[in-house]
Amino acid sequence: MTTEQGYVWSTVQDAPVRELFPGIRLRPLWQGDNGAKAYVLEMDPDSRWQGIDVHEPGPEEVFVVSGVFNDGDRDYPAGSFIHAPAGSSHVPQTTTGCTLFLFYPEG
Repeated sequence: MTTEQGYVWSTVQDAPVRELFPGIRLRPLWQGDNGAKAYVLEMDPDSRWQGIDVHEPGPEEVFVVSGVFNDGDRDYPAGSFIHAPAGSSHVPQTTTGCTLFLFYPEG
């Protein structure tokens, strides 16, 4: 992550990788002073979150960059935006593989 004159930027390829579950990798891009966070989540084909992903303490904003994301109820193709309010939950999964941009405005 690089900072200059208040601007902060990073690249996905330079972000550290943390494997959350088999075939699911998280790459942190940014963290704000108020706890807000931005990530890229990479999911391999036929991968699935283990358990239920609960959104606490705040909401989750998701943009599907590539592939098809499924929240356990429906498919969201590339270009889709999803707002998951605080307290909501889902089971992230994909059959095709996908890349997501995640933003947590409240941490």
